[in-house]
Amino acid sequence: MHSRKPFYIFVFLLVVLGISSSIYRGVEHRVPFLPGEQVNTWAIDAKVSFIGQGGESEVSLALPQDPAFEVLLEHTTSAGFGLAMMDDADGRRALWSKRAVLGQQDLYYKVTLVPTGISRLVEDIEPKTPEAPVWAATEQTAAQEVIDAAWERSGSNLSYARQLVTLVGTEKSQNLALLLTAQTPSRLFINLLAAKGVPAREVSALFLEDQRRRQQLVPFVEVYDQGEWYLFDATSGKEGRPENLLLWERQGKSVLDVIGGNNSQVSFSMLMETRPALATSIDMMETTQGLDFSLYQLPLEEQSLFKGILLIPIGVLMVVFLRVIIGIKTSGTFMPVLIALAFIQTTLLTGLVGFLLIVACGLMIRSYLSHLNLLLISRISAVIIVVIGIIGIFTLLSYKFGLSEGLTITFFPMIILAWTIERMSILWEEEGAKEVVLQGGGSLLVATLAYLAMSASWVQHWVFNFLGIHLVILALVMLMGQYTGYRLLELKRFKPLAGE
Repeated sequence: MHSRKPFYIFVFLLVVLGISSSIYRGVEHRVPFLPGEQVNTWAIDAKVSFIGQGGESEVSLALPQDPAFEVLLEHTTSAGFGLAMMDDADGRRALWSKRAVLGQQDLYYKVTLVPTGISRLVEDIEPKTPEAPVWAATEQTAAQEVIDAAWERSGSNLSYARQLVTLVGTEKSQNLALLLTAQTPSRLFINLLAAKGVPAREVSALFLEDQRRRQQLVPFVEVYDQGEWYLFDATSGKEGRPENLLLWERQGKSVLDVIGGNNSQVSFSMLMETRPALATSIDMMETTQGLDFSLYQLPLEEQSLFKGILLIPIGVLMVVFLRVIIGIKTSGTFMPVLIALAFIQTTLLTGLVGFLLIVACGLMIRSYLSHLNLLLISRISAVIIVVIGIIGIFTLLSYKFGLSEGLTITFFPMIILAWTIERMSILWEEEGAKEVVLQGGGSLLVATLAYLAMSASWVQHWVFNFLGIHLVILALVMLMGQYTGYRLLELKRFKPLAGE
C-alpha cells in the first residue's frame, strides 16, 4: 500500500510555512492582523536657534535614537544652509553648514515617530570599564561614605546602582548635600558608579505630551549590566522608563553643537496623531526598503487587480468544502466562485436577482434554439450573443427606470453564464426540471456562501497582506482532496438503518 506519510509531511510543512511567514510579516513589518487598526504616532519639531557672528557656521544636532520608537518620516527646514545626515559611532546627527551667517537664525528638524513596543535597551558590545573619578579634598570623605553605604547593601552592579539612586534622589544626607553643591544629580550618580567600575552614561530624554510647545530635554542615566542598559532618573531617585519618554541622545554626547554662533538653544514641540496601522506599516516598509517582495510595490491598478484575484482561493476553499464534505451539487465545478466575484461588484441582492433573470431568459431562448438542430459550437456562440443582448437590455431598462443597482449587472462573466445556460438546458432535457432546480439552487447557495466569505473585510485584509495564508489554503484543499467518506447530505439515505 502506498504510504501517505510524505503527503501529510508536505501538508504540515505548507501550514507551518504559511503561518510562520504571516506571523513574521505581522511582527517584523508590523502589518496589523485585523483591518481598521489605528496606531498613535508622534510628530515632533526640534527648533534650533542661534545668533550668527558673520562668518562660517556649523550646527550639529543629535537625532533620536531610541529602540522604542522608529522613524517614519523626517525632514528639515533650513533656508540657505547645506545639510548632511551623519550616522557613525556618535549616533545619528544632522549637520547644517553655511559660509556667512549673521544675525538670528532658526533651523527646524521635523520627525514622525512610531512606537515599536520595545522597551529594553540591549547592548551587544560591552562598554569599557570607567576610570575612577578624582574627588576634591573636601568631597573625598563624603563620597567614600556614600559609596561604602550603598556597596554594603548591594549584591551586584545593578543592585548597587539601585541603592545609589535611592540615596542621591531621595535621601538628602549631609554628605550628599555637600557632593551636590558641585555636581548635578546625574553627574554625581555616574561618578559614584564609576568609583566601583560600573559603566554608566548620561542621556538626554524628552517627555512626550500632546500639544506641548517649547519643551526641553531632561537628563537620565543609563547603567550597564549583563548586556543591557537600565534607565535611572537620578533627580527623582526612580528606576525604569516612563511610558511617554523618548530617548533623544544616548551616546553621552552633547545634543547641540554650534560653531560660529552664540546664544544657541534647542526646543521641542510635539503633537500626537492617530494613523491607520496598515498605512503606517507601508510607509515604514518604504523607508526601510521592506517592499521588495510586497504587492504594495506594484502600481495601484495592478494592486486592485490582485485584490480580486487573491480572493479566488477563498472561494475555491468554500467550493471544495461544500462539495466534498457537505455534498452540495452545483452546475459546473467553479462557476459559483466566478458568480461570487460578480456578487462582490453588484452586491448580493442585486446579483441574485440579475443572475436569476438572465438565466431564466436564457433558458427560454435556448429552448427555441434546441429546435433548430444547430451544431454545438454555433449553439454556444448564439447563446453567448443572446446573453450579451439580455444583459444590455436589462442595463438599459435599469437606467431608464432609475435603478442604478441594475447597471452593475455588466460585471457578470458572460461566457460562464452562457455555459451555465447550456448545461442547465441539457440537464433539463435529460434529467428534468427537478435536477435543474437542485443544481441551480446549489450553485446559488455555494456562490452566496463564497461571497459572504470573500466579502468579509478581515478575509480581504489577510489574503492581500499575508500571502502565506494561501499556503494554508492549499494545504486544506489537498487534505480535503484525500477525503473519500460519505458526504453529510448523503447520511440521510442511511437513516432507516439506525432504527427508531
